[in-house]
Amino acid sequence: MPSKQFILDSGLTVNVYKRRGNRNLRLSVNHGGQVRVSIPAWAPYKAGLDFVRSREPWIRSQQLSPRLLRHGQAIGKAHHLEFAAKAGLIKPSSRIRSSAVVVTHPTSLEPNSSTVQNEAEKACVRALRAQAEQLLPQRLANLASQYGFTYNQVGIKRLKSRWGSCDQGQNIVLNLFLIQLPWDLIDYVLLHELTHTQVLKHGPVFWEAMSAKMPDTKRRRQALRNYHPVLNGDIA
Repeated sequence: MPSKQFILDSGLTVNVYKRRGNRNLRLSVNHGGQVRVSIPAWAPYKAGLDFVRSREPWIRSQQLSPRLLRHGQAIGKAHHLEFAAKAGLIKPSSRIRSSAVVVTHPTSLEPNSSTVQNEAEKACVRALRAQAEQLLPQRLANLASQYGFTYNQVGIKRLKSRWGSCDQGQNIVLNLFLIQLPWDLIDYVLLHELTHTQVLKHGPVFWEAMSAKMPDTKRRRQALRNYHPVLNGDIA
């Protein structure tokens, strides 16, 4: 996978990767604050850099304010997070209960340590996936029935930059992080993908079809820009 590292005039270091399977630009900031953007193989590196420049305020906010997982925070719609210190442990462990994600860690480690946070992240993602697999297909089926849509299959995956997708075979994929969004924005994404079963590409026809069924489409579309498909209990 070809890649290059760039340093912008603002001092931001960016790693740009070209990928054959990409049709869109994908941006991520890891826990260490490193910026990575993936672009289609045919796109110039400048396209990735321009995309990063357009999102630089958000990137800086992620780098300056790392989102630590906290005791008691909501995890999706059905769980909350618990940290518990236990003597004699060598390393952190986790389990998912009916309403809690419990992370047990050695007394020598604090909940905000990278080792404990990594264990918590993995456990929270497992919980979100279980919630998403249980709730999102049901919600999608209800909306399809309500608005007269049909689709083939629905899958739940961990997507890096998109909330969902729909292919020419009317197969829908939903991002497991969707389950963290408010329900009105979840419904917006679900109806968005259902509309793609009839109008595959974005354009005036697509947005007219969306607005016909969801009159406040523009408001919800703008509100969705405040969220990103990452683990973040604050937005549940």
